[in-house]
Order: sequence, then C-alpha cells, then structure tokens
Amino acid sequence: MTRKIPGSGLAKGLAVTLRTMTKRSVTQGYPEVAPELPPRSRGVIALFEENCTVCMLCARECPDWCIYIDSHKEVVPAKEPGARDRTRNVLDRFAIDFALCMYCGICVEVCPFDALFWSPEFEYATDDIRALTHERDTLRAWMWTVPAPPALDERAEEPKEFAMARRAAEKLAKERQAGPGTGEEA
Repeated sequence: MTRKIPGSGLAKGLAVTLRTMTKRSVTQGYPEVAPELPPRSRGVIALFEENCTVCMLCARECPDWCIYIDSHKEVVPAKEPGARDRTRNVLDRFAIDFALCMYCGICVEVCPFDALFWSPEFEYATDDIRALTHERDTLRAWMWTVPAPPALDERAEEPKEFAMARRAAEKLAKERQAGPGTGEEA
C-alpha cells in the first residue's frame, strides 16, 4: 500500500508552473501580425454567382436555416422558330446570416453546381449582430479570396469523365481530318 505525501499534488502543480514560467511565450500580437492560416482553412462561405441556378438545395439542407434566397422566373425566348420558350430562375437575393451559421459546410458540399466555396477570410466581426447577415455582393467579394484547389497527383488515375471527353475529342478531330463524306452516314 502506497501512502500519499500530503501536498504532493500542490508541489507537482507548482513544478509545472515554474517550468512554464521560464520558457518564452509564443503568443503573437494578432492585429499587428497576421496569422499564418493552414491551407484550405474554413473562414466564411463565398458565392460564385454565375454558377448558382437557384435550386435552393443549400437553403433546404442548412440545419440552421441561415441561408436566404429570393428569385423570380424569367422567360427566355426560343432561339429557333417553332421552338418552345424556356423559363429560368434568376437570383434576386442570396444572403447568409453568419450569426446563425455553425460553419458545418453542408451547403458547400450539397451544391451541385459549385457555386459555394470556403474562403479563408475571417475578419468580419462587428459590434452589431444584424450586420452579420452578408448579402451576395459581400459573398461575391469573398469568392476572390478562395485559394485554388490543390494540384492533382500526377501518379493518380485519370478520371473517367476526362478520359471519355478526351476520347470523344480525339474521335472528332480524326473525323475532321478525314474530311467530309468519309464518315459513316446516318
């Protein structure tokens, strides 16, 4: 049976304190010295507006309901005579309330058209909680801070989509080289 010496816990704690007191502090002065963020760090969500089709998938899947999207339908006239007019959704408002957002990234993952990205921007704090709802112009400006994706591994297998597209392009180039009338007739 081992007996504890009274005050041994206190002595161990003081020993740790003395050891750390003699070491130099590694604290950085944040406002004056910008931190080095890890690559692909999550800061805020950026919007690439040209890719947004207003499918509303991001807003539906958001567990916090912090994405606000407004749109209207627009009629696109037919390009050929006798063809049917088409309708398309036009984005009127896209806003994210970062006071509610829990930065889970579900909206970025479910976007089928690559319209949402993680930006490493993190300096958007404010005294007013209402100012944390950022509209599409701010989200668009953050898009240009999104880092490029990492380079592909040159030893990796070529994606099947790229391989199919390359084969189709090569086939089309061969047909064009052969000239008109030499290909199969339909």
